[in-house]
Amino acid sequence: MNPECGRCKQVVYPTEKVNCLDKYWHKRCFSCEVCKMTLNMKNYKGFEKRPYCNAHYPQTKFTCVADTPENLRLKKQSMIQSQVLYKEEFEKSKGKGFSVVADTPELQRIKKTQDQISNIRYHEEFEKRKMGGEAPYQPSHPSPDHFEEAAADGRAKAGGWTASKTAHQPPAGPQSFNYDAVPEPVSQAAAGPPPSAGKRYRAVYDYSADDDDEVSFMEGDVIVDVQPIDEGWMYGRVDRTGQQGMLPANYVEAI
Repeated sequence: MNPECGRCKQVVYPTEKVNCLDKYWHKRCFSCEVCKMTLNMKNYKGFEKRPYCNAHYPQTKFTCVADTPENLRLKKQSMIQSQVLYKEEFEKSKGKGFSVVADTPELQRIKKTQDQISNIRYHEEFEKRKMGGEAPYQPSHPSPDHFEEAAADGRAKAGGWTASKTAHQPPAGPQSFNYDAVPEPVSQAAAGPPPSAGKRYRAVYDYSADDDDEVSFMEGDVIVDVQPIDEGWMYGRVDRTGQQGMLPANYVEAI
């Protein structure tokens, strides 16, 4: 049984049938609702199961939401929850004596640089201890009062030692001592640090240092003693200039 046309409600035969928008149309009836321009499957636009041309296609508009009692209740509930959370955060941070600082890109860069420098120093100290033991002891500079107290103690000890020596000094007599002088042991010089085990890299781009802790290099320069810091940065020395510092990892390649 042949269906009816969606516009003229007459029978649509297979030779003139257009199936679109869940309806059947005559080819002449498949036209714009406003200007009646004949449409096809390539240039029509459907709205509420009716065809429209591009010029008369209805534009969707935003509607205002009514201030219903339910919406007012939800709005009030959200405001109460936000105030509760704010008071909880305030009570937690109260008395800690610090202020919140905005996490700006500049502060993030400074924090990252400090972390890298501390990591490098930690590895340097670790390598020094592993190679040559603990660092030599360096005495601190004493104050003048310390010198005076030491001198007074020395005079007191010297006086007591002289009196004791005079009281118990044995009679003098001919004494001869024959002994061979024992040579003092010669302290061996501390062994120098072994050659660095850092990797060697070659620069594939030119790079100009942005900070004091970075190093500049040119394309083709060889970077030696390279130590990785993180995924994006390394620490090494430019073989051509001898400068050391941090460098971006994506500007070099391993040799």
